[in-house]
Amino acid sequence: MNSWIDLQGAVNARDLGGLPTKDGRTTRPGRIFRSDNLQGLTGGDIARLVGELKLRHIVDLRSHAEVALEGPGPLTRVAEVTHHNHSFFAEGGEHTDAEADSIDADKVLPWQERRLDEELRVSGFYYGYLRDRPDSVVGALRALALDDGAAIVHCAAGKDRTGVVCALALEVAEVTREAIVADYVATGERMEKVLARLRASATYRDDLDSRPADDHMPRPQYLEQFLGVLDDRFGGPLEWLRAHGWTDQDGAALRARLLG
Repeated sequence: MNSWIDLQGAVNARDLGGLPTKDGRTTRPGRIFRSDNLQGLTGGDIARLVGELKLRHIVDLRSHAEVALEGPGPLTRVAEVTHHNHSFFAEGGEHTDAEADSIDADKVLPWQERRLDEELRVSGFYYGYLRDRPDSVVGALRALALDDGAAIVHCAAGKDRTGVVCALALEVAEVTREAIVADYVATGERMEKVLARLRASATYRDDLDSRPADDHMPRPQYLEQFLGVLDDRFGGPLEWLRAHGWTDQDGAALRARLLG
């Protein structure tokens, strides 16, 4: 199902097209892409994304600290592309998602101030994104729904924060739960390359080196738990979105992007 976009400066880029919906349709290619960090894009990569694939919107889920440490990325200097930054962390501290698949309070990034409370031990780290920054979650999805060209959503690895946004977008488009989980897990095919890229940066290196590479793999149960929490607490992801300002017009726009 996965349509990889091979780039020199990113290793986890793919198209959300071709995924099956509950009513037998498939999502349209060339509308919404997902990726790891875009800092290393080459001139050829930019020409392909902007010229060939008509990329017009970047949805950057990195924290303000990450952007300051790593830089905003070369696509922010391209006139045709609009940059949307929607951090998934409360910005009182400085956060990344390098350990977001771990529910271990003793293994956090050195600068991370966030306390892993009892609710997150039950609901999972991914639910914390929604609890802490519902504005960014809704804002990111609205940016993906803009219809003037393609959009790409990314964080650092393109796994955790990006995985949550893509799962919610695909839920809005009524993609099957199995396909949503399969898209999330697909990052595992590129995880070795993702980790090599992140280890080249001082921003992420120490945390990554503190745990075995296998700890960073995307596992089906992580996303299944997240979606299950939304099912149990709110009646599903769409009901959570509606409770936080998502409108019928928003849903129609995103569905049109992915299905129209």
